[in-house]
Amino acid sequence: MPGWMAAIVLVADNVNLWVGRIVAWLVLPLMAAMVYEITARYFFAAPTIWAYDTSRMLYGAMFMLGAGYALAKGVHIRADFIYRNWSVKTQGWIDATLYLVLYFPAMLIFAKVAWDFAASSIARGERGMDTAWMPQLGPIKAALAAGVILLVLQGLAELCKSWYAATRGRWPDA
Repeated sequence: MPGWMAAIVLVADNVNLWVGRIVAWLVLPLMAAMVYEITARYFFAAPTIWAYDTSRMLYGAMFMLGAGYALAKGVHIRADFIYRNWSVKTQGWIDATLYLVLYFPAMLIFAKVAWDFAASSIARGERGMDTAWMPQLGPIKAALAAGVILLVLQGLAELCKSWYAATRGRWPDA
């Protein structure tokens, strides 16, 4: 693999690996908020005004910020029952083509929309209006934009890996 491709793969894989490892720890405050809410609601008849929003935002952040990690680990949905029977070169060509034709156009549009969405929310000081707590929405919308950027970065690495497989007949070493 050419040096510049290897550098893209190395940076993207490492960034998404570390972000995935860090974001995985969000499950602890998510569980704590839910346990607290259930205990307060059912044992003390004192529901919180913040637990619902907190759990929704933590889960959303985990989902979006961990998406690049999931792509790096190959756990996104794919029609493997068809794909696994193809040669490595065919897999590489199909993957590279789909990344270029479908993935990147969609992700770049999604990145632009998410970035505008987050910037507008932060500039206006937007608050959630569906609960009494009314939390600031800028941080979670920024997490959406960051998650899309991580997906684009990992998509570049996956495109490089696919190109390598398509031209060399084997997947690059991990």
